[in-house]
Amino acid sequence: MKAWFLKLHRWIALVFALPLLFVLGSALILALEPWAVVAAIEPGSLTPAKIEALLAAHDPGGEARGLVFRTYDKTLTIGGGRGTGGTIVDITTGKAQPAQSALTNVFVTARRIHERLAIDASWLVVASTIVMLVLAVLGVLLGLPRLQNSLSGWHKGVAWGLLPLIVLSPLTGLFLAYGITFVSPPPASAKAPPLSLSDAIRLVGEHHDLSALVWLRPQGGRMLARLAEDGEYRVYAVTPEGTVAVPRNWPRLWHEGNFAGRWSALMNVVTAAAMFGLLMTGPLIWLRRRLRNRSRRQLAPALASQRA
Repeated sequence: MKAWFLKLHRWIALVFALPLLFVLGSALILALEPWAVVAAIEPGSLTPAKIEALLAAHDPGGEARGLVFRTYDKTLTIGGGRGTGGTIVDITTGKAQPAQSALTNVFVTARRIHERLAIDASWLVVASTIVMLVLAVLGVLLGLPRLQNSLSGWHKGVAWGLLPLIVLSPLTGLFLAYGITFVSPPPASAKAPPLSLSDAIRLVGEHHDLSALVWLRPQGGRMLARLAEDGEYRVYAVTPEGTVAVPRNWPRLWHEGNFAGRWSALMNVVTAAAMFGLLMTGPLIWLRRRLRNRSRRQLAPALASQRA
């Protein structure tokens, strides 16, 4: 059975190599984003008064319903979603920016590739994620490896050494794709007309440092705010009485690596780099074996004639 498991492992990886290349490559880039966000937070640099002044200057009609703050760019996107669209304002100068920074474009583009391969092919991303789990299961069925200082030895050693991370990363990705959060939906009584943006800013600012804001927007009938506090991305429901912590969505926190600041970001970097390395070394091992076997077949007649 091991020979069949090996063939299946090999050919599934080869068939899905191209989409996996984009999914894992973009994951490696996105793994750095939580670290960039947390590292750039400057306590007290963004206050309710400053946000209200920026809204008065760039959204005088009060049409904006959400905000996105990028700490590493020191920009506030007024009215945009996930940093795209809307008016991009430099919080230091108060001036509108014509476009996003190069770093923001890298992260936004990587997210589009990671979620949809940039061509609205989310189904292929889901299929590739399932394939990652299948490859991990087949690798386990092949049995414990003999560790040796060779390309194949490193491939097997990394796969087994980081097996829990290699399994949990695509597994949590599937949970996100299918909306599995392990969190009960809020009761109907908790849903009310979302607060105005200015009221929400004031209420969040009373209880939290807005310099740690990630985004603020209406969602699911509530006004929600996400802040990077103590290295963790926490979501709060904003109510007239203040802010209430929303139960943690652990699949998202784990998959995005934003539950322990730099450490969880580092975990995702290691995981993405390892899986990318496995994807690269797997076909290389297969190709080297094919070339070696072909060389042996070509030399076989010559060796046979010499023996004769």
